[in-house]
Amino acid sequence: MDLHSGLPFWMAKNALYNQFNPLDKDVKVQVAIIGSGITGALVANELCGRGIECSVFDRRSPAMGSTIASTAQLQYEIDVLLCDLIKDIGEEKAVAAYRASLQSITDLENTFADLGIDPDFRRVPTLFLADNNRGLRLLRKEFKAREKHGLPVCFIDKDKLRDSFHISAPGALYNDTSAQMDSYKAATALLEYRRKKKQLQLFTHTEIVDYKKTEAGYLLYSDQGHQVSCQYVIIAAGFEAGRFLPKPLMKLESTYAVISQPLAADALWKERCLIWNTAQPYFYMRSTEDNRIIIGGEDVPFRDPVKRDRLIRAKKEKLLRQFKQLFPEITFIPAMTWCGTFSNTADGLPLIGPWKTGDKMLFALGYGGNGITFSMIAAQILANLIEGKEDNRIKLFELSRLL
Repeated sequence: MDLHSGLPFWMAKNALYNQFNPLDKDVKVQVAIIGSGITGALVANELCGRGIECSVFDRRSPAMGSTIASTAQLQYEIDVLLCDLIKDIGEEKAVAAYRASLQSITDLENTFADLGIDPDFRRVPTLFLADNNRGLRLLRKEFKAREKHGLPVCFIDKDKLRDSFHISAPGALYNDTSAQMDSYKAATALLEYRRKKKQLQLFTHTEIVDYKKTEAGYLLYSDQGHQVSCQYVIIAAGFEAGRFLPKPLMKLESTYAVISQPLAADALWKERCLIWNTAQPYFYMRSTEDNRIIIGGEDVPFRDPVKRDRLIRAKKEKLLRQFKQLFPEITFIPAMTWCGTFSNTADGLPLIGPWKTGDKMLFALGYGGNGITFSMIAAQILANLIEGKEDNRIKLFELSRLL
């Protein structure tokens, strides 16, 4: 199934990572990673950096699934607000999940810096807007929860919001810990870095269609009849991981995005913050290195690709109207529009680890709006698990909580 349609900006911006290497024989490897998107790339990079032998398998070209459609906003905020997550899973776990997400942004930054990779990673603030008075009450509640636990947050009232940011809204939360990047450029650069160092084999256009548990680990079967013998298998295939899960643990959604033609740098809003709001579904926006504006949202439950794609034009117009209400003085001329299919869990948290303690099939599923930061966390947790190191974060994200 196509995970996106339209023309994602990153596909036009970047040269295609033209890697064609289908599996043509049986292979043996310590860790087999299924999925070459940003999640699989981060996992592979972490394992290679620790000297753990691994290979990546994907039925597409590298990073051409959900990764190419991602708007790549890196925020410590989770789709489920802290005040609500506390009610869902308890204060200790909720705060720990938020802190892990916050730390992962710095870990991503350090990962790229250490390898000398520049996927247009830039630190930018976040502005979380109340879309109405009900949203303002929610923001005040969320502000108290974050402030209580020392998470970075400032409350901005409507007067300061108007004077400082030229935005008309009841209020906002602000922090300066977020970032943005090009997730396709990041994923392909990580994979190529490890390939050039002869630390990673990347098998493209190879679909794993079946598997069998063995005494040594797992035996995987490709669509061309070849076998992969491995000690561990890591599923980093997004919502296409369904065939490996004991039961459906996620819901599918379609999201829409529009990018503008380039503008003059001084035409953009103050600090070029990431912006999102309390509406359901929420509206979000960011800028790019070449002074374009990406707007997105209008999420709907996913039913099938045809119905998803039929909505592109109508969703584009709704997003443009929302932007115009927020910044009537900025001229937004659309350049490209696309939509993608993503997954969410009931509590907004990822699925990381085995579904059963001791199993060697591991999951790295960064579901939700924080997929990239969750993927960084998954890479570290799973590497620690394989090395036999304790990592208490796995208790926050283990699959058993949803079984």
